[in-house]
Amino acid sequence: MTIAEILEAWNGHLALGRRRSPHTVRAYAATAARLLHAMECEPDWTSLARLDAAALRNHLAARRADGLGNVSAARELSALKTFIAFAREQAGETDANRPRLRGPRVKKGLPRPVTPDEAVNLAETVADDAAVPWIAARDRAVLLLLYGAGMRIAEALALPAAALPLGETVTITGKGGRQRVVPLLPIVRAGVDDYARQCPWPLAKDKPLFRGAKGGPLAQGMVQRAVARARVSLGLPATATPHALRHSFATHLLSAGADLRSLQELLGHASLSSTQIYTKVDAATLLDVYRNAHPRA
Repeated sequence: MTIAEILEAWNGHLALGRRRSPHTVRAYAATAARLLHAMECEPDWTSLARLDAAALRNHLAARRADGLGNVSAARELSALKTFIAFAREQAGETDANRPRLRGPRVKKGLPRPVTPDEAVNLAETVADDAAVPWIAARDRAVLLLLYGAGMRIAEALALPAAALPLGETVTITGKGGRQRVVPLLPIVRAGVDDYARQCPWPLAKDKPLFRGAKGGPLAQGMVQRAVARARVSLGLPATATPHALRHSFATHLLSAGADLRSLQELLGHASLSSTQIYTKVDAATLLDVYRNAHPRA
């Protein structure tokens, strides 16, 4: 069995069996490829299944020597463990002797939300900076979906034109192919409708709703760069990214009294533990307000 055949099976398992995103498939495939090329013997499912913790530790040590940081090392170890588990399945091995290896400790930072005014100003500034009116309407609509509906940027850009005309709710396909129904505020629907009216490209129902300047699918990088320019104009920190608008959606809903289970469903989190981080964000925000406003703080 060749390395190419192993990687083809691994990619197929991730994309079809696990329904991972294209970005995750590329990252996990690159991690597996590095391991395969570093092996001293000709790799096959059996040799991969028999890799122990010492072998993985040595491989990661070499990667760390190349400058791999803690966060990236922890992510790479997770990918390697998943790959080895898949190899063990292909080789017919049990999990009894699977390698047990702990990754580097990574301190999790809290998401940095923006205020409601900052979110609105960010969307308006991005629109004002656009070269032509329809692109201004497009960028504003995308950012309204992130802040007003809590979408990930990839989810917003994957919306098909068949979703038009938007109603009071929209069905989103998120990570792992999980679907959820998200309510849409009137301002969000109006923003998307405004873009659809101005878009110069035919919005075929089986094509993405949001288009680039030349008619192709809108790339995430275009939105990210537009936001980066706008936050400089507004004097916002580097943490004011498109994804921060999703964090803001969650934090502001929690502040308004939303319960964690409902928030989990709206965000499309597989685990409630992913949603619970926003309780810490909300507490941190309140503490900042207290310290800045209270005369005896």
